[in-house]
Amino acid sequence: MPPIEQKSSSVDETPSNSAATMLKTPTSMKEFCEGLRTIFEDDFVDVDQVRSFMSSYDMTKDDAWKNYAIFDKYKYTRNLIDEGNGKYNLMILCWNEDQTSSIHDHADAHCFLKMATGTLVESLYSWPNDDEPMTCTKHSEVKTNQVAYINDTIGLHRMSNTSKTEKAVSLHLYSPPFQSCKAFNENNGKRIVCPVTFFTKFGQRTRPGRA
Repeated sequence: MPPIEQKSSSVDETPSNSAATMLKTPTSMKEFCEGLRTIFEDDFVDVDQVRSFMSSYDMTKDDAWKNYAIFDKYKYTRNLIDEGNGKYNLMILCWNEDQTSSIHDHADAHCFLKMATGTLVESLYSWPNDDEPMTCTKHSEVKTNQVAYINDTIGLHRMSNTSKTEKAVSLHLYSPPFQSCKAFNENNGKRIVCPVTFFTKFGQRTRPGRA
């Protein structure tokens, strides 16, 4: 399969996939997944179009995503919904109160995030190098139904549910999908490679230690 070419959100061009421009507003998870597959039929995808389509899906009016929102009391979970014909992974992440990710990259992929419920705080970090330490450059909140986007040219980030009383659920799309990413030590910038695993796939629990 050829690599997916995706233009920057700062570029204003007409998408090559004319069918994708005719997409209706999704009212269910099924329609949302079908629309994504239409958008990703071509190997050239407009980042702004994906963001707009994700924004149009009102997750407060559809409960189907809850079938994939499976929590674990010890860690946040990644729950795979759709493998997107190998062009993307769509997943639900479930965050308990006061739970956070490591600082991480996205393995040269595009990462789209939409909040299903609750609020996450995104902490954006610069890449560490020999001349400058890793620094946090920005904190921002992503609230219910809002969409955020990052790739490695923007920086690294950490996602956190800072609430002491409320859980949070976020919907993520990674394109192209990746099997591992790098996690970073904020104090010294050192990095380790971490496998990307799933707590559940298509609503079914995976074996411990298996992707």
